[in-house]
Amino acid sequence: MIKKVSNYFVIPLAICAMFFLALKPQESLNIDDYSTEGLELNYDMEHDLAFLNQDGNVDHVQLSNPFQSTHTYFPYLGKSYIGFKEALAFKESRGNYFTVNTLGYLGKYQFGSETLKLIGIHNVNSFLYNPKLQEKAFLANAERNKWILRKDIKRFVGKKVNGIEVTESGILAAAHLAGPGSVKRFLRSYGSQNVSDAYGSSVHYYMKKFSGYDTSFIEADKKAKAIL
Repeated sequence: MIKKVSNYFVIPLAICAMFFLALKPQESLNIDDYSTEGLELNYDMEHDLAFLNQDGNVDHVQLSNPFQSTHTYFPYLGKSYIGFKEALAFKESRGNYFTVNTLGYLGKYQFGSETLKLIGIHNVNSFLYNPKLQEKAFLANAERNKWILRKDIKRFVGKKVNGIEVTESGILAAAHLAGPGSVKRFLRSYGSQNVSDAYGSSVHYYMKKFSGYDTSFIEADKKAKAIL
């Protein structure tokens, strides 16, 4: 009888102890450390990133933060397709969707109006203020260039031309800079025809700077268009 009576006290006491331990404040746990407040989570809009540069080092650029967080975050993109396009965007415009340079090239990836027409974009003002369309344009242009340069990619990737090892990502980056025709002339002349833009960046420089990225995500497409 005594044993049965004691059970009425032990079981409720054990339950109370469990609730006490569960609800007791843990001094070692700071919930604020796990908050997402202050993080820029929309990557369609303007932000800066950290990326792997040609020398194998990570370039750090502070993220813009509308919430004025005291923390700085550096997403590591490596040699992925995202790393490729963000590294190229940083070289072109420091990743600014809404910039226009002195020659009239537009947006994060610095497109010219004639190139935009080739991928189905005819309103440059709408393009400039539409980050999602700019991302679509980058991919469509790369797909079109990959189709135009498909034979040269097959022929030259893995070989050395004018002191640099040719990679697919280097070819596509150079085509973004100077057009696929200029890349064909560079490769087929083994580097003797090396076109530069108005700011001094050359096909050779882009092929070297942006070599070794994984651009298998980009599919060769003769009729690629930027469509939302």
